[in-house]
Amino acid sequence: MPDLSVVIVGGLHSDARKAAVDRLLAEVPGSVVLHHDLATAASGTVVRTVRDAGGVRDTGETPLVNDCACCALREDLVPELRRLADAGDTRLAVVELWDSVEPKAMAEVVTAGGLTVTGVITAVDPALLLPYLGNGDDLAEAGLAAAATDQRTVADTFARQLEYAPVLAVAESEEADDEDRELLAQLHPTARRVPIGHGDLAGAALAGFDVEAAAAAQHPACALLPTDADAHGVTTFVWHRRRPFHPERLYAALEDLTCAAARSRGRFWLADKPDTLFHWDAAGGALCVESAGPWLASLPDAAWEMVPPVRRAAAALDWHPEHGDRCQHLVFTSPGLDREGLQRLLESCLLTDAEYAAGRDAWQRLPHAFDSLLEV
Repeated sequence: MPDLSVVIVGGLHSDARKAAVDRLLAEVPGSVVLHHDLATAASGTVVRTVRDAGGVRDTGETPLVNDCACCALREDLVPELRRLADAGDTRLAVVELWDSVEPKAMAEVVTAGGLTVTGVITAVDPALLLPYLGNGDDLAEAGLAAAATDQRTVADTFARQLEYAPVLAVAESEEADDEDRELLAQLHPTARRVPIGHGDLAGAALAGFDVEAAAAAQHPACALLPTDADAHGVTTFVWHRRRPFHPERLYAALEDLTCAAARSRGRFWLADKPDTLFHWDAAGGALCVESAGPWLASLPDAAWEMVPPVRRAAAALDWHPEHGDRCQHLVFTSPGLDREGLQRLLESCLLTDAEYAAGRDAWQRLPHAFDSLLEV
């Protein structure tokens, strides 16, 4: 099969996404765009369109798989890309994702299919950042659900789209101000931000992409989280401690902590569940807390060989002689963030000196306040 470069372009900001895709078509000779429209799922099919700079080349339909439009997309995408590769006249296939489809899953599908993903780009209109991060509506309410069982929200979907991509195609919006641009920079400080109108999007699309490294950068145990920042009215507050949370006090503070910032994420440690690494993921006034597996310190030495090297390296960089990799590492980003108030609230949720001195046996007898949230 001839070499074919695949770039994935996604994002809920559809106007910005379409502008980025059109820019790539104009910049890269021999490029085509492959798009699956999931809006037709209610009628039982997903509509596929292939176009180049001259217009539409091909259209088709694929039936839903298990009543899931996103599953149909997965089933249809790789065969279509292989067909383009076999034809031999396409240099770059631009996969334009439908609004709520997340790039991580599609990048992994394409790579598993034996094709080469050379770039993942999320298109962003800075003026829409805060409205989308603050939108706690279900995707279904917005007509953007990818399956009947899709329970994601606009905010958490947009946050993952934004944070997974190493390249952000940025629309030059007249409505965006310095605060909007600073918010974008703080939410994803390691991203390459390319203006859609005059940046080198083609170079970004062909720069190369590592699926495994991208997944590791999102895993709560070794995620590349933002660092402390404060500019143009936007603050990123990084909170790191080596003492466990009291489960009942943290649970009582969840609403205030969730609403304290436009976006917060990280990992945390509950005193009554000392072996479990918990993932904190909040946007749009909603919080998702889930187990992300064991802390490495809780594993026998023999099990370490089964842990990815990047996870072992991340733990080694932050290893504590008593607690190992157990820690609190939470990051809050927002305009108008009350850093001092947030810090006081977080500190109040930790074990007191007396509770800490009581030891682990006593910690595990504390109320299991998170069991209902975790469906234990």
